[in-house]
Amino acid sequence: MDGNNWKAQAQAQGGGEGGGAAAGALSSDDWRTQLFPDSRQKIVNKIFETLKRHLPVSGQEGVQDLKKIAVSFEEKIYSAATSQQDYLRKISLKMLTMETESQNPASSG
Repeated sequence: MDGNNWKAQAQAQGGGEGGGAAAGALSSDDWRTQLFPDSRQKIVNKIFETLKRHLPVSGQEGVQDLKKIAVSFEEKIYSAATSQQDYLRKISLKMLTMETESQNPASSG
């Protein structure tokens, strides 16, 4: 269900193709300046909730580890994304993949 929300949010933002020669360069009109920190925290929280549903953890230490993973993943995507649409699309795709893989576990071997 959250996977669908991520996908819908990315599509609502345009879900556009990103890229360009200066994709990694920051400028005064960089998309990151438009994204509020509380928006990023909400996304980290959603990533954390998705991880918690799909990865077994026990105790407070396990929960803290998942929070660290969620923050690290969000920061990695935030740094690499070329636009807000690219940021949302990449996160949505990863969360949707996690949802799908947990529903259809592949045979190992």
